[in-house]
Order: sequence, then structure tokens, then C-alpha cells
Amino acid sequence: MPAGSPSSAQTFDVARIRRDFPILQRRVHGRPLVYLDNAATTQKPAAVVDRLARYYREENANIHRGVHALSVEATDAYDAARETVRRFLNAGDAREIVFVRGTTEAINLVAATWGRTHLGAGDEVVVTEMEHHSNIVPWQLACQAAGARLRVAPITDAGELRLDAFEQLLCPRTRVVAVNHVSNALGTVNPVKEIARRAHAHGAVVLVDGAQAVAHLPVDVRAIGCDFYAFSGHKVFGPTGVGALWGRAELLDAMPPYQGGGDMIRSVTFERTLYNELPYKFEAGTPNIAGAVGLASALDYVAAIGLDRIAAHEHELTSYGTDALSCIGGLRLTGTAPGKAGILAFVIDDIHPHDIGTILDRAGVAIRAGHHCCQPLMGRLGVPATARASLALYNTREDVDALAAALRDAKAVFA
Repeated sequence: MPAGSPSSAQTFDVARIRRDFPILQRRVHGRPLVYLDNAATTQKPAAVVDRLARYYREENANIHRGVHALSVEATDAYDAARETVRRFLNAGDAREIVFVRGTTEAINLVAATWGRTHLGAGDEVVVTEMEHHSNIVPWQLACQAAGARLRVAPITDAGELRLDAFEQLLCPRTRVVAVNHVSNALGTVNPVKEIARRAHAHGAVVLVDGAQAVAHLPVDVRAIGCDFYAFSGHKVFGPTGVGALWGRAELLDAMPPYQGGGDMIRSVTFERTLYNELPYKFEAGTPNIAGAVGLASALDYVAAIGLDRIAAHEHELTSYGTDALSCIGGLRLTGTAPGKAGILAFVIDDIHPHDIGTILDRAGVAIRAGHHCCQPLMGRLGVPATARASLALYNTREDVDALAAALRDAKAVFA
């Protein structure tokens, strides 16, 4: 078991897990913190905080070009982190793992480089109504540059992708299908394996935005059958400013670099530059070395607990939360797809979500209020914004009870 992993991997002891997260011990406005904003960012276990500190205290150096001991140690730690990500995603080769700042940069990288060489006038890119802006805007930019068209697959009122309508959008002009694995605003778990199968039947490549999936359910990119998979470290109990893009080696090999600079080159003259091999071709400049090793520590932490067991815990908690919130008069849940991940998004009659969030904060309950970077989805739902409580492995029924009690108090304030 990796150093700093939970002391019990056989029983899902939430109290023990919570002790691994120092921030959960603090108070907010004099009340115990109830942290339910995990879709925005997750808290960090002591193992990750300690790993970051150890890197800066003992190993800090630049990588790949130094011959001194610190540089070798830092390089080894960075390369080991890449292997950890490969193993976590069940990718076939560590060369297919590109470190990036997060999901947003990963999608921009693919849209800018794969799109630059494969999208042309009249081509089409298919997204869904539930996408985050990070999986819409980069494709809009790519389509504008190429003269291509963005197509949008609709969802049901419950927040499920309409596979029949999605299938009807696919045609010989479809070059890319870009879809989230789990919706950050609804909790819907998309059937990404089936989406990839149908897209490939029409010759399209498939990018999966995995930002909201990696902390909540097992991810196997080879079983999914997609071509690119992106996620952010801070969504899976790791540091901010680091994430990973997985891509099929043959696709990455054929793509031009995303940025130019140090370490992404073999040789440079004023007449010509020869680019480095994978994955370094896409990692220009000094990378977030500490972030990568911190991310590896976070993935080890999650793997030691077991994503199947995390998913079961969160599924039970989501069901409990759905029942608890459904008993509150005037509250309507947005996103009711069967088997959804731990998102409890809702609106309450005559109370703006921002007011809900502010009142809950005074009770120590942290949620998110707004459009969640999903403005087109909010338009589909017919609301300007929602309030969103999002769950993680360290949340409990008591957290949900505190949420429900604070919501009743909010209703009383506005009554």
C-alpha cells in the first residue's frame, strides 16, 4: 500500500477517511465546516499536502536536463507520476500521458492541434447540451478557424443524453464527438463506451471530459474505447494547476505541438526545429513538477481506498440526499437521471440560488450557486442558475442532514 494511504482499505470507514483531510476539522462562521462543493474542487488529504512539502523540501530541481543528484531525483519522481496516471487510467503506454494544467488545457490542446490538421470546411463537431464551457468554447474556436460546424445533441428533462437524437447527428462529416463522462451540473453519467462505439462507426474520434468522473468511479480508457481522455488533479484530491491528457499514441504522434519552447524539441536551428518524442512534444517549458508528484500521491490515495467502494458509498449518499431534499416544499431537483453521480442540484421557489448559497454559508455549509460554467444547459433547463451540493468520499449522512436543515432555515428567512 502506498505511503500515506488510508489505514483501512477493507472497510469504508468515513470517520477515519475524514481524519485524513485536515481542512474538514475547521469551523466556518463558528460552525463545523460541511463541505459540499466537491464538483468545483476537492479537499486534499494530508498525504498529498505532505508529498508536496517533501518535494519542495528535499527534491526541488528542474528535470530532464540536469546531471546533479537533485535533478535526477526530481526527474524520477516526475516520470513515476506519469506511470501512476497511466496505471490509474489503465492506459497502454506512459508515452500517451501528457501533463497539462487541467481538463481545460487538455481539451484546448486537442481542439487546437488535432483540429488544426483534421477539421475543414463543412466538417462537424458534436457536443451535448450538458457540456461544461471548457468542452464547448475550444470546439467553437476550432470550428470558426476551419469553417466547420458545431452540432449539439439534446438531453431529456431528467438530464440524460438522447442517444437516438445523438445517433441522428452522426454522419460522414462528423470528425469529433466531445462529451463529458459525468455532468458537473447534473451528475448524469454518460454511456461513454456506447457513445464511442457509435461515433467510431461513423469515423469520428472521441474526446471524453473526465473531470467529474475520476474521483467517483473507475476509469478504464481502453475499455471505454475513446481516443482522448482529460481530467484535472484538483477534482481528485490533488493539487490545482495540474492534470492529464491521455491520447492514443498514433493520434498524438500525428498532431503538431501545442506550444513551442524548451524540452519539446530535439534540435533547433534558425531554419528548422525537430520536435521531441511523446509525450514531451506537448510539454513545453518547465512543467508543474510538484503538481505532478502531488497528483500521483492523490491517485494512490484514491486507489488504495478503491473507486468501486467510493462509488458505492457516494451512490448511497446521493440516494439519501435525494430523499432528504425532495421532502422540502418548493424545492425542485435538476438532474434526475438514474444512477447519477453525487450531484444534488436544485432550485427553490422564489429564492435565488445565490441567496441560498449565502444563507447556507452562515451555517457552515459550503455549496455552489450559479450556472456552473454550463450556461447553455441552464437555458435548456429554463433557469438562470441552480444551487449545487456535490458529494465526495468524505461526506456523510450528517452532512446531508445539515444541508437539509440549512435549506429549511433559508426558506424560513424568505417566508
